[in-house]
Amino acid sequence: MPFLNRLQRWADERPDGTAVVVDGQRLSWEQLRDAAAGLVPDTPAVTVLSEENSLHFAAAFAAAVAGERRCAVLDPLWPQQLQDGIRDRIRNTVPATGPSSEPADGPELADGRPDTTFLIGLTSGTTSVPKAFTRTRRSWQLSFDASVEFFGLAAEDKTLAPGPLAASLNLYALAECLYAGSEFHTLSRFDVGDAHAAVSHDGITRLVLVPTMLRLLSERGLSGGVDASGIRSIICAGSKLDARTLEAARRWAPNATIFEYYGASELSFVSGAGLRPGQRAEQRGTGIGNPFPGVAIRILDDNGAELPDGTDGNICVRSGMVSDGYLWGDDGQALQSFDGWHTVGDQGYLDGGTLHMLGRRSDMIITAGTNVYPHEVELALASVPGVAAAVAAGFADDLRGQKVVAGIVPSHGGVTATQLKAGVEDVLARNKRPLEYFVLAELPLTDRGKLSRELLLEWIARNDPRIRRLG
Repeated sequence: MPFLNRLQRWADERPDGTAVVVDGQRLSWEQLRDAAAGLVPDTPAVTVLSEENSLHFAAAFAAAVAGERRCAVLDPLWPQQLQDGIRDRIRNTVPATGPSSEPADGPELADGRPDTTFLIGLTSGTTSVPKAFTRTRRSWQLSFDASVEFFGLAAEDKTLAPGPLAASLNLYALAECLYAGSEFHTLSRFDVGDAHAAVSHDGITRLVLVPTMLRLLSERGLSGGVDASGIRSIICAGSKLDARTLEAARRWAPNATIFEYYGASELSFVSGAGLRPGQRAEQRGTGIGNPFPGVAIRILDDNGAELPDGTDGNICVRSGMVSDGYLWGDDGQALQSFDGWHTVGDQGYLDGGTLHMLGRRSDMIITAGTNVYPHEVELALASVPGVAAAVAAGFADDLRGQKVVAGIVPSHGGVTATQLKAGVEDVLARNKRPLEYFVLAELPLTDRGKLSRELLLEWIARNDPRIRRLG
């Protein structure tokens, strides 16, 4: 486990079937198996993989986790100094041999023992060395079984994950498809036109991506007449789907069940929900579905006491998919455990079994003694006509400690501060409403396509040309 024994099975049963496609170039199951097996003898006990999406990446990753080997996947766009620092940390922290003090189980392309570590995961970051956590082979096999069931992944599906394989969302999708015997597609670099070409010409039935990518593909697909009627499922994570993105995706891919889920790199899957074709969307809010298969959820306070429904606190989970903890960077706060209930500090509440996610405690804005989660503000703004996307943050303020500010990417026709204030009046309490609004030329995003509130604050502080204050 987690997927190499399955890869051997698919190579034996359907050697000529397509396993992986990158930019239209393919490897069959037999070719992928043979390419990975050929790399195994020269693959060390610990591999640091840093390269763009490619067929070689797929084979190298399979070889890097053969036997009881371990692999860390770095983003090739990270600065070289950062990558060198991570390599040094791994070299000084991770033993160069397996648990038995022998080389990592020889040349065989096969899964190691379930309780052994195979992946060194890295939290995203571009300016400092990220935290590193470890995962066992069993934790990913349990994740595969849960996600294949929840998302309904079938062997005949063709999955397109157009983002970087260095991001856990896409790396997991690759491994999940190899486990399920399902065709996996990606691009060397994300490009809307190339993604549309794959959807149109390669028979893609399933998308795995972040909301920002889904919005681009959907809106441009609608305007360009790209046929997405063959897509049967869309899996979205990284941030909550806003109403506009959801509506565009439903129009562009009318036959798709649209899934969104909440999870964390250290916790794996936590909760999720799927909206079937034609099913009426519930009022958008902070709800993020019910517990994933094999996952139990509780809301606990900082002392580990369980909180009643409707009371927000630490989102805590119990499942076999949780990581083993950190190799480095553990400050005692990032991954905590209360008698076997694990949390990464995300705040939320339960309401009739549905999990509502409010955001990271570290993102929380404290303004005049009131706690405000940016996620709540962003969801409220996203529902205002004329708003294409929104990001909120807390800017230093002498009077209040912090003040809520918001950046808006307007849709066609633009939007005024008066419209924004009126639009959130009935949704947000007075002390949660932004005091300043800014028009953005683009969303402040990390290299993984996630909203960066820190970057918004930097743009405001230095009067970045991509930002303009609304009167």
